[in-house]
Amino acid sequence: MTTTAEDVRRIALSLPETQEKLAWGMPTFRVRNKIFASLADDDASVGVKCPVEDRAELIAAEPEKFFVREGHDEHYAWLRVRLAALDDEAELRAILLDSWRQAAPRTLAEAHQDLRDATAGRPPKPSHR
Repeated sequence: MTTTAEDVRRIALSLPETQEKLAWGMPTFRVRNKIFASLADDDASVGVKCPVEDRAELIAAEPEKFFVREGHDEHYAWLRVRLAALDDEAELRAILLDSWRQAAPRTLAEAHQDLRDATAGRPPKPSHR
């Protein structure tokens, strides 16, 4: 089953205090006005927050899944994910949840520690901030 832009939208908007806002001609998903995900123009990929120190390792391990858009993403703690390359919707949820946790204010993220990573049945590992 291929994940889609509609899956991104549904999962992102299910996270606490998330809203969708059009910016730069593409849908962005925000928690308390901080972007944690954005759909590409062609809906084939989603951008998510990712600590710069983790990016190269993710891209090297799964280049068919993860990439950085040159000229923009490389200057920010951002990573793009090819939706068609994801294993399933649970993997997409885990990625979006991790990105949400990085963007959400600490108090909000802590208040929602009950959110689960569907791939493991437990909260995701804390991200670097």
